[in-house]
Amino acid sequence: MKTCVLAGALAATLLAAASASAADPVVELKLSHWVPPSHPLQPALEAWAADLAKESGGTIKSTIFPAQQLGKAVDHYDMAKDGIADFAYVNPGYQPGRFPIFAAADLPFLMSNAKGGSRALDVWYRQYAAKEMGDVHYCLAFVHDPGVFNSRDKKIMVPADIKGLKVRPADDTIGELVTRLGGTNVQASAPEARDVIARGVADAITFPWHSLILFGIDKATKYHMDAPLYVTGFVWVMNKAKYEALSPMQKKAVDDHCTADWAEKIAAPWADWEAAGRDLIKKEPGQEVYSISPAQLAEWRKAAAPLTKEWEESARKTGIDPAKALADLKADLKKYNAAY
Repeated sequence: MKTCVLAGALAATLLAAASASAADPVVELKLSHWVPPSHPLQPALEAWAADLAKESGGTIKSTIFPAQQLGKAVDHYDMAKDGIADFAYVNPGYQPGRFPIFAAADLPFLMSNAKGGSRALDVWYRQYAAKEMGDVHYCLAFVHDPGVFNSRDKKIMVPADIKGLKVRPADDTIGELVTRLGGTNVQASAPEARDVIARGVADAITFPWHSLILFGIDKATKYHMDAPLYVTGFVWVMNKAKYEALSPMQKKAVDDHCTADWAEKIAAPWADWEAAGRDLIKKEPGQEVYSISPAQLAEWRKAAAPLTKEWEESARKTGIDPAKALADLKADLKKYNAAY
């Protein structure tokens, strides 16, 4: 008798959930990113959207707009904030000074890989997202596999080699390193990067391996330092009003797809793809992938050290304890086997 009662209660619960799902209006979401549809982020977001549709009982449907169709890369945070996109893929480093806490992700020599690094960054940043990204609904954060210096006319071996060079940096943090070393920053988003190198507006660029090929930058560069220098942090954020308008069941479906698990799922295929690009570049005629010595690496670490102090000073203005925050991030990276 007790079993029958429990079975009946379970059936009623499932029926109620199904009825609630059926009663929810269908929501159409616009998902925007700024890399080409051939980039591994595209199928990763397609899988994310398909699973979200499944969990929502088919009531949340998504259309993905790649390659800056809805707006420039630098504008994606505000596109989510203003409702031009319902979800947007954002590089916070494209807007220097706007997200000082998140900028910790971009510190050189911090993360060794994108898989554990993405999980660690997402776990860490959740406690701070509302403070500096409160005008959107934060979903998750992730990073690409470590990027390197790529140059057109000469090898970059030691920090002194940056002096006098025009460099397109990945983000504001790397830009500050370039400035400190006597170089000049050339601002350009990833889709614009090849053009600035090809036209001589920039002499060098920081970029991950396979993306060099995807964006055609390998056609404008020759030398590639084989030493992990940095990662770039990204966020996947949602328009706040769109989230608030969802039903409870739909909100739960979105929440279940805004997790550290999904951060790593989105990052993992991209990480493997980037890592495979190193060998592809080595096989290309006219390309030189070169190593640096431990002593030269130590020079780079020393040159980058002041960036941490600058980050701490900037982050302190938000009201957080930067020393503790950075220690926590490093602990999470160690926990997920992603510390440099």
